[in-house]
Amino acid sequence: MFAPFSRAYYLGRLYVEPYDGDRPVIHDEQHEAVNERLYGTETGISRLDNPLVMKLGNRHLSVHGDAGIPGRTLAVPTALADETTDELPALRAVLLAKADRAKQLQKMGLTSGQ
Repeated sequence: MFAPFSRAYYLGRLYVEPYDGDRPVIHDEQHEAVNERLYGTETGISRLDNPLVMKLGNRHLSVHGDAGIPGRTLAVPTALADETTDELPALRAVLLAKADRAKQLQKMGLTSGQ
């Protein structure tokens, strides 16, 4: 779903669509799988419900899991979708922050949709 892109990001392509929710979401099983694979630690127990930090356009989003979202889809609240990109729904390139970068962005308060 995501491939290495740079020191700070992975690159993926997701179907991005607006929806009536209050925060950005992807299917919960995919959220857990990506969380475990890319944000998990090799030692101890890792939380799998931490938000993923994705960059869509110029905006960083805290993305959560939701069972009602189709696979390989990023559902973005309508208000954020209007600010983030144009002509949705559409297949879009999405950057996923690597673990260190995600922590840095969240600590600095630079993510939307928490």
